[in-house]
Amino acid sequence: MLGDMVDHGFEVKAGATIEAGQILGWVEGFKAISDVYGFCAGEFIGTNPALQTNIALINKKPYADGWLYEARGTLDDKCMDAEGYAAILNQTIDKMLEQQKADE
Repeated sequence: MLGDMVDHGFEVKAGATIEAGQILGWVEGFKAISDVYGFCAGEFIGTNPALQTNIALINKKPYADGWLYEARGTLDDKCMDAEGYAAILNQTIDKMLEQQKADE
């Protein structure tokens, strides 16, 4: 939804203690910028060094080479798998499109 990725950054450093839901950094697409949140309470291990030279990996191989960061700890109760998250995004997009049509 952000469009082609153009940049990213993280405020936390490797070894830092993090909380679930904490803003760790950001990703910037051609269309917008979005915060990146922590998915667990624990330790921030580090970011993906491959993204420094090829940010497009986020879109091309998000489940392989395009990962954003690594952390270790206790998962947030609100975490879900990729399919569950995609379903929520699809519902949200459908609602936005319905609202857009109603406003026309």
